[in-house]
Amino acid sequence: MKLEKKEVLKALENITVPGEGQNMVESGAVKNIQIFGDEVEVDITITNPSLQARKKTEVEILKIIHQEVYAKAKIKVNIKVDAPEKPKTNEIKGKPIPGIKNIIAVASGKGGVGKSTVTANLAVTLAKMGFKVGLLDADIYGPSMPIMFDVAHEKPLAVNVNGKSKMKPVESYGVQMLSIGFFTQPNQAVIWRGPMAAKALNQMIFDAHWGELDFMLLDLPPGTGDIHLSIMQAMPVTGAVVVSTPQEVALADARKGVAMFQQESINVPVLGIVENMAYFTPEELPNNKYFIFGKEGAKNLAEDLQVPFLGEIPLVQSIREAGDVGRPAAMQTATPIEVAFEDLTKNVVQEVVARNKSLPPTEAIKITTMAGCSAVKKK
Repeated sequence: MKLEKKEVLKALENITVPGEGQNMVESGAVKNIQIFGDEVEVDITITNPSLQARKKTEVEILKIIHQEVYAKAKIKVNIKVDAPEKPKTNEIKGKPIPGIKNIIAVASGKGGVGKSTVTANLAVTLAKMGFKVGLLDADIYGPSMPIMFDVAHEKPLAVNVNGKSKMKPVESYGVQMLSIGFFTQPNQAVIWRGPMAAKALNQMIFDAHWGELDFMLLDLPPGTGDIHLSIMQAMPVTGAVVVSTPQEVALADARKGVAMFQQESINVPVLGIVENMAYFTPEELPNNKYFIFGKEGAKNLAEDLQVPFLGEIPLVQSIREAGDVGRPAAMQTATPIEVAFEDLTKNVVQEVVARNKSLPPTEAIKITTMAGCSAVKKK
């Protein structure tokens, strides 16, 4: 029997290459066919690099030629993999929130360094300066903002915006706020996997009527994990503030926090590092400073990493007491604490202004799956 190339091509039209919507002839996967008597040599190019895809393609070619063309044909299949430069992605679209000018993520490498306290006082100080401020408590598993702002028993109301029902953030001390703590009981533990937490965050971000804001502050959970990626997927973050205490254990984790934002695939500008609990001054010895957790550790870290040092906050009992009773310490007037938070806030604003002048807007990131492991990159 004389084999003909057109018969082989017609048979190959019955095969769809893995990952392609067209048959292998239409898609251009068939590069060459050579026939020598009863021998058929087929050159194929596919984009799926997996061994399973190559084997499946070879088996189907052998089967279809034997069935449709010649049962005794001797077939050789040469498969070349031409994977695309950009791997296929599972995108979650990140988009700016209308009306919000700057989004500042406040993070820490480890828990217990006062990140939420710094965020709360930064928010009220910005509001005192005349800025329109929002605060998203993104610490899903340990929300503390409702207590710190004395709104633990409040619930966001529903408002109608352009025919759509939206959540109205709770307002306290001039700060618009949403927290998962508004939707759970005080003694209820939030036991959610990452996707559920990400969905809750997206609802608080995009199903809320934030209005016009100069700054939205994000109180992130400690560490570097799934919630952080979900936040940076969901919205373009203007910059990040990293909070640390001076001791080596905290500094090691703060270094990782800075490194996370500076990854090429994430590339969120680090506005600077804050040193919390920098020193202790007893009320009866106002001129004395005791460096309980070490001296200038976060300041030295900022110099090592070549990021701005935003300021230091002392270890003062009244800061803790103010947070517990729901009135951030920066609300106090004519106190060293008010001055410390004002200096910190001015430095943050200055870094945001400099960042917006010198750098393009930050893009939200997307998740890319490669060889079974997750990575992140810019949209």
